[in-house]
Amino acid sequence: MNTIEVTSPFDGKIVGTVPFSSVEEMQTAINLAKSTFDDHKSAIPKYKRIEILEKVVKIMSSQIEELTILCASEGGKPYMDSQVEIHRAINGVKLAIESLSSFEGKEIAMGHTASSANRMAYTFKEPIGVVAAISAFNHPFNLAIHQVIPALAVGCSVIIKPATQTPMSALKLIEILKEAGLPNGWAQAIVCGREAGELLATSSKINFLTFIGSGKVGWYLNSKVASGTRVALEHGGVAPVIVEADANIEDLIPSIGKGAFYHAGQVCVSVQRVFVHESLVDIVASKLSTYASKLVVGDQLNPKTQVGPLINHNEVNRVEEWVNEAITKGGKILTGGKRISASTYEPTVILNPASDALVSTKEVFGPVVCIYPYSDIEVAFDEANKLEVSFQASIFTKNIDTALKAVKRLSGTSVMVNDHTAFRVDWMPFGGAKESGLGMGGIHHSMIEMSKEKLMVIKSDVL
Repeated sequence: MNTIEVTSPFDGKIVGTVPFSSVEEMQTAINLAKSTFDDHKSAIPKYKRIEILEKVVKIMSSQIEELTILCASEGGKPYMDSQVEIHRAINGVKLAIESLSSFEGKEIAMGHTASSANRMAYTFKEPIGVVAAISAFNHPFNLAIHQVIPALAVGCSVIIKPATQTPMSALKLIEILKEAGLPNGWAQAIVCGREAGELLATSSKINFLTFIGSGKVGWYLNSKVASGTRVALEHGGVAPVIVEADANIEDLIPSIGKGAFYHAGQVCVSVQRVFVHESLVDIVASKLSTYASKLVVGDQLNPKTQVGPLINHNEVNRVEEWVNEAITKGGKILTGGKRISASTYEPTVILNPASDALVSTKEVFGPVVCIYPYSDIEVAFDEANKLEVSFQASIFTKNIDTALKAVKRLSGTSVMVNDHTAFRVDWMPFGGAKESGLGMGGIHHSMIEMSKEKLMVIKSDVL
């Protein structure tokens, strides 16, 4: 079997070596997942699934340090944030266990018409089938949890294709599941190239595709899936924040700063466009720039590091090009604006870049935030909504009417009030609309997506 080396995005050191599967090996994995699910004698009872997941929680809880270092080493997210990711991952498994206790159908009314007399009806949920999960690099362990654990919880077999930059976390999760007693065939992690990945997504043996990553790739795969395959897509956005004249500046600066520079901005809902009322723009710009300039950038394994590397050198090059273009189009660099090394880029604040600049129209996916002044909040709403992406948005204000207006007017699947756009807990619905995605994630919501509803109607003369 072929192998590939996994390297640290910070210094290129080898983190590990993993198997790299061919198209033929992917087909073998798909066949195994399909035959495992179709063999009703091998179906895992709900109580057994719960036992396995409870053991997963115990195993992960005993390996927090090891898993944190693994996650940080391959993904580049700072140690402090990677540890949070592992704790979230553990909680995600607990959420799946809890959701199973309320994972139920309902009674459908009968008897209120002559045609429905002498009948009772109930719905219940069944696993949808074989789940294909294609994952992204930026949260390698927690994304694997969100794609694999809901599938297993509801009784689906699952194959995850992790990002080739960060495959070790998903492989470790499958290893932990097997240690916890999961029988062979129910969960597989396959590291592979694009052709094998496309086969996974488009095979007629796949019943559900969950894809997290590039919008271009996701929508392409959506157009190629087999008839009847249910699809969930999670892409990026260009998250807007509105700061009204009455906002609490001392509270919003660390909030926006965290939302903008967490994981070097490599988050699908990172703060990127901040529309600030003209009466506050100077002070917000100054304070946010000061915040950004003090962030510690460097080796993700250093516990003091707050902003780690970008995932590869090409991404640093791209961010540098986009920032330089913003400068040529009139944007003013308030802090940052330069690469630190081949793998790291300065946390950057740009004042009023042109509306057609790349940093204003595309997802930067880097440590860059842009500030735009406004005088009329309706204009700010229009500017925030003008792009063909729709994910999470936010507003900072003390006025309840303004907040409620923003919730209605901002084109997002979630709108945060007095919080940054990157806020998330794993039991909330989470996903994009328009070009940003399809369907909603979150542990419980994914379990619903990975199930199908069946109706049972009983006719009896005694009813």
